[in-house]
Amino acid sequence: MWTIPPSFPLYNSILSSSPPTPHSRFSHIAIILLSIKKREREAMPEAPKESQKATEHEYDVAEKNKKTLQFIEDVTTNADQVQKRVLAEILSRNAHVEYLKRNGLNGHTDRETFKKIMPVVTYEDIQPDITRVANGDKSPILCSQPISEFLTSSGTSGGERKLMPTIEEELGRRSLLYSLLMPVINQFVPGLDKGKGMYFLFIKSEAKTPGGLVARPVLTSYYKSSHFKNRPYDPYTNYTSPNETILCLDSYQSMYSQMLCGLCQNKEVLRVGAVFASGFIRAIRFLEKHWTLLCKDIRTGTLNTQITDPSVREAVMKLLQPDPELADFIEAECSRESWQGIITRLWPNTKYVDVIVTGTMSQYIPTLDYYSNGLPLVCTMYASSECYFGVNLSPLCKPSEVSYTLVPTMAYFEFLPVHRNNGGINSISMPKSLNEKEQQELVDLVDVKVGQEYELVVTTYAGLYRYRVGDVLRVAGFKNNAPQFNFICRKNVVLSIDSDKTDEVELQNAVKNAVTHLMPFDAHLTEYTSYADTTTIPGHYILYWELNIHGSTPIPPSVYEDCCLTVEESLNTVYRQNRVCESIGPLEIKIVEAGTFDKLMDYAISLGASINQYKTPRCVKFAPIVELLNSRVISSNFSPKCPKWTPGHKQWINMTGRT
Repeated sequence: MWTIPPSFPLYNSILSSSPPTPHSRFSHIAIILLSIKKREREAMPEAPKESQKATEHEYDVAEKNKKTLQFIEDVTTNADQVQKRVLAEILSRNAHVEYLKRNGLNGHTDRETFKKIMPVVTYEDIQPDITRVANGDKSPILCSQPISEFLTSSGTSGGERKLMPTIEEELGRRSLLYSLLMPVINQFVPGLDKGKGMYFLFIKSEAKTPGGLVARPVLTSYYKSSHFKNRPYDPYTNYTSPNETILCLDSYQSMYSQMLCGLCQNKEVLRVGAVFASGFIRAIRFLEKHWTLLCKDIRTGTLNTQITDPSVREAVMKLLQPDPELADFIEAECSRESWQGIITRLWPNTKYVDVIVTGTMSQYIPTLDYYSNGLPLVCTMYASSECYFGVNLSPLCKPSEVSYTLVPTMAYFEFLPVHRNNGGINSISMPKSLNEKEQQELVDLVDVKVGQEYELVVTTYAGLYRYRVGDVLRVAGFKNNAPQFNFICRKNVVLSIDSDKTDEVELQNAVKNAVTHLMPFDAHLTEYTSYADTTTIPGHYILYWELNIHGSTPIPPSVYEDCCLTVEESLNTVYRQNRVCESIGPLEIKIVEAGTFDKLMDYAISLGASINQYKTPRCVKFAPIVELLNSRVISSNFSPKCPKWTPGHKQWINMTGRT
């Protein structure tokens, strides 16, 4: 968690767009907004203020926490009023943008007209407008303020990362949400301001669009911003990792230096974490591989020559001192046969592990429990590239009970009811496009029903209007008048190890491309399924293939390896980037005995499935089914190398010859 105290009232940004010009035809909006601001100043909840010049001696933790918690009380109590005003603000400042005019909103800012006129859309619906901005069109297509950069989503369209427009002021809005986290946790785990957090944070590659805008992941954008790099003093943002180690693009040097700094300050660490559970486990795996080198550096007070980045070396050497006693301690712990509880052994004052373990990340909970000796696993916030959404107000709850309270100031939220077919977990019915009746089914934030599942729809300050995020949420309860949601799943995703999201259609196309390697041997794929295996570090995809072989020539292992690589080359850019960065291991194809999928069907029917409606699942998770498949494996083959990947979209490379 990266908390940055906000320094602005909630609605101080209301007039932050450029002043109206004589050519605008909307100069009256500024007068209207001034009037609105004057009327609402007393009624609107404000974000807690903090002096940008606060020092360690001036900082009042208790007072800041009190203001922050009161802000949460205010915005959740007045959730509907805040939402109404947020929508009016977004529509007022963007009244003249092309997208709203094209849809006939004609300057209306009321909720009723907005819902009646504006369509509910997916990324594919707005992609032509996104492409225009990416290619250099600077006219106000989606937003009255200039698009400052694109945030690349882990979701993909046509195999490429989705591009989410953002504006400069969104960094302040994200900082606001971060600033809510630690005052909430402090209610349950006091004293965290007395020590440090050991967080493994990383930046990723970025690209430039043909129009010159930067395209990069949201966290890379945040870590590179002045909001993070030049953050004012805050005891809750006191990390063991110097900024330079986080901002190093070389993943090995970044991980090594962050781990080294964390070990050197092991007694000061009160909380540990990363963004995703998978990332934190990779850090522990890195320690397993490299603890001897790290101990040598600590023992001698010198930094390994593999760390060549000058700024990283300088930052680390400010912390690194010869400490043979600490090196002996780490060596003794890491040399033990079992690594159970290694986190509490090396960092004995740790109170909790701060990682996302909801959704597909829940598969890592047993591994985290093993390494941490059962420390609380804390999920603090819910966010995406499109928008930052909300916070967990009960951070010490069980991972299975995590719910997020949406903060009404972040965006305008709507909810599309989700209907399941036959009640199955993989049978969510979510139409690609909505008819008029379905569009009318959307409900507002305060009108959702406990126990009902919804797809999240957002309208943001940065130019998304009634945009379907693709997340399925279930209402768990309410904080005052603001609902609290369990994250259920990402729409249509069948496989995920890290930030990758592979859906059934994409997997089917990848398999279709791969089986062409079998044709010379007169072999055909009769059935297949997949499994996201997280028992290895890093995790990897497994495909189970049942073949019908008519040819007499045995299929050599190299052909199956070619099949593995072809599948990987056919998957989306997020998967391929994670493979190149070693966040995901080589894809594996396991060939199973003939009749295996018949036995799989028999097993499903024995559990109550209808033989008439049975379809082979394209992804399996249930342990007995995985065991059944593994018991009938004939051969196993891995991808021989990483698939090709370059930053940016393919079409940008074609247009510019570079990224």
